[in-house]
Amino acid sequence: MAFSPNPLSLSVPDPAFESWLRDSGYLDLLDHRTSAAAAAAAAPASSSSSSSAAAAAPSSASDDVVSSITGGFFASLLSRLVTVSSLLTINPFSKLSADDFSGDTPPWTTGFFGACGSYSFPSSSQQARMRVHENIKRFARNYATLFIVFFACALYQMPLALVGLLASLALWELFKYCSDRWKFDRHPSARRLVIGIGQCATAVLLTFLNVQMALFSALAVSYSVMLLHAGFRKLTPSKKPSRGR
Repeated sequence: MAFSPNPLSLSVPDPAFESWLRDSGYLDLLDHRTSAAAAAAAAPASSSSSSSAAAAAPSSASDDVVSSITGGFFASLLSRLVTVSSLLTINPFSKLSADDFSGDTPPWTTGFFGACGSYSFPSSSQQARMRVHENIKRFARNYATLFIVFFACALYQMPLALVGLLASLALWELFKYCSDRWKFDRHPSARRLVIGIGQCATAVLLTFLNVQMALFSALAVSYSVMLLHAGFRKLTPSKKPSRGR
């Protein structure tokens, strides 16, 4: 049965519909929509390869099956490698704002880690990019906590860096004490001179006591964990949609 065209029907463009899903909190539907689009794009290629294999001669049928299986495996492996490598080209902080750190921290067990079914390989680079942007906005406070934990572990493994960090903090506390006692606020030139000396001394301490190495290692580990978690973590609804009565 065919329906006649409805002059009152509306056609919503895909970008507008995806923007509405994102603003309304239906991130899981947006994630599923991207996976379905990638599967639909890959379906014609698989159907064409199967039809060509069916049209082959019976003597070379087994060879065609082996070659099609091998070619499909390497094509799938190459596609997955391209998808994973695309994570390195994403700017994960492009949509991050200060408001993302002002909310409550999502639960670690049910929200951040989730169950085993909460993870899947991204079907395309577009889905990986979308997951990274949305998950980083949602779990910004969790990732910040992980960075603090990794930095503390790096300082524990590098005691000299811990000494340099504590010495830098003690140096600025000493500057604050001297500023309050000797009223540096009344002498701006002397205050600027002391601040410059303190900055130079802090740079020397942080450089020679390898504090920057501990900071770099913590940044590298936390950045890698953040990209992998955000790229493989499925999107979940950010808020419950309101229902009309």
